Amino acid sequence: MRRILIASALLSPLFLSAAANAAPPVTNPTTANSARPLSTGVKPAHVISSTNITVPASAIVPENAEFIVRLNVGQDGTAQNVQVVRSAGFGLDETVTAAVRQFRFQPATLDGQPVAADMTLNVFLQR
Repeated sequence: MRRILIASALLSPLFLSAAANAAPPVTNPTTANSARPLSTGVKPAHVISSTNITVPASAIVPENAEFIVRLNVGQDGTAQNVQVVRSAGFGLDETVTAAVRQFRFQPATLDGQPVAADMTLNVFLQR
């Protein structure tokens, strides 16, 4: 018990000096009451048109082959930096990325202004 009292007695001046050095509160009424515009937030990009993915006749595609594709949607609604993250295989990654590059998107918006944004798509190939 003595050790706790001695330790708290030794440390208490440190806390008091730290509180004394703290900055005073802001009292300038022009900065304290100035209105800031609120953000309307980010609205994500979404697909507005897509193309059919043409699979070579020699390719053997299982029922509902799924590809996960990561891309960046530019301010103009075009797909950029298209990459297959998870492949269904069958040598169709390049075919899928070429098709996704032709998709058109409604770009993401921040406060009503178009902005570039990353996006992940699930692409399903059906026979």
